[in-house]
Amino acid sequence: MQPPAVGIEAFPWHVHPEVIGIIVALVGGYWYAMRRLAPRYAEPGEPPVSRRQVAWFAVAVGAFALVEATPIHNIGEGSLYSVHMVEHLVLTLVFAPALLKGTPAWLMRLLLRPFMPIVRALTKPVVAFILFNLMVAITHIPGMVTAVVTSELAHFSIHLGLVITALLMWWPVVGPLSEIPKLRPFPAMGYLFLQSLVPTIPASFLTFADTAVYRIYAELPKLWGVDVVTDQTVGGLIMKVGGGAILWSAIAVIFFTWAAEEERASRLRTGRAVAP
Repeated sequence: MQPPAVGIEAFPWHVHPEVIGIIVALVGGYWYAMRRLAPRYAEPGEPPVSRRQVAWFAVAVGAFALVEATPIHNIGEGSLYSVHMVEHLVLTLVFAPALLKGTPAWLMRLLLRPFMPIVRALTKPVVAFILFNLMVAITHIPGMVTAVVTSELAHFSIHLGLVITALLMWWPVVGPLSEIPKLRPFPAMGYLFLQSLVPTIPASFLTFADTAVYRIYAELPKLWGVDVVTDQTVGGLIMKVGGGAILWSAIAVIFFTWAAEEERASRLRTGRAVAP
């Protein structure tokens, strides 16, 4: 039997205390670090943070607030799996890399100093790739989906695990520390290309299933009367097409940045060659 249809008014703005706490901790911690810690730990003669880093940090906080402090969160947990998928994509493919790009190297070094050997091991491309995709696979186990919907602790734990492993996955591409080198452009593009292929597996069984994969979502009230099969089909498409679009955009940025740098280097070499 189709669960009852509900309107958007069934999902009012209700921000969970832990979400407010995380946003306050992020913004307050960043401000404190720039004002109080930078004079001691930032590189001498260098600004503690660039405008670009501040902009990326703002993107990270904005992305987190968008999916966790708006009705998007409640719709994803209480009605539509497709919206739940949007939440996961934003956390892993927008929030995580933006947070890395928005954190100055001196601050990241200070935060990770006690854990540096562990970070070195876990951010190796193969290890980070496996850990992230293992975590993604876990989030698609039907019993785990039920736990996330019905338990606040499971919900928080799964999202925390996704963010941590997403930070590891993105580190070989946008990691800020010189002592943990990033992949060079071509390997980085190949790494992200492989990452764009992996979600095809869970996305396929969601897109082509003709019955409810996650029974818990078949029992929840449906926003605007969207049926459960359509909902999970859209969720699979969002996972594959939406996630792929973000990853391929990153690949394009890496390629064009690399091409521009190669062109500048070529001009410099040519200029030196013809100089008297």
